[in-house]
Amino acid sequence: MSVIYVLLTISVLVAVLFFIAFIVSVKSGQYDDSYTPSVRMLFEDELVKKQKPSTSKANKEKIQLNKQV
Repeated sequence: MSVIYVLLTISVLVAVLFFIAFIVSVKSGQYDDSYTPSVRMLFEDELVKKQKPSTSKANKEKIQLNKQV
């Protein structure tokens, strides 16, 4: 029975050590994404082209009012 307590204690200590290592790596910037922003600007034009054809309801109403006047 005492072996279970020893293994449980060791596993909790290992888990705490991994958690501390994770927190330290996050704070040091290990998981910062420096690649995506540089690539995003290359594909930005494609996103704008896809969004242009869809006009909002307010714009459609303005267009209709302009046609009536």
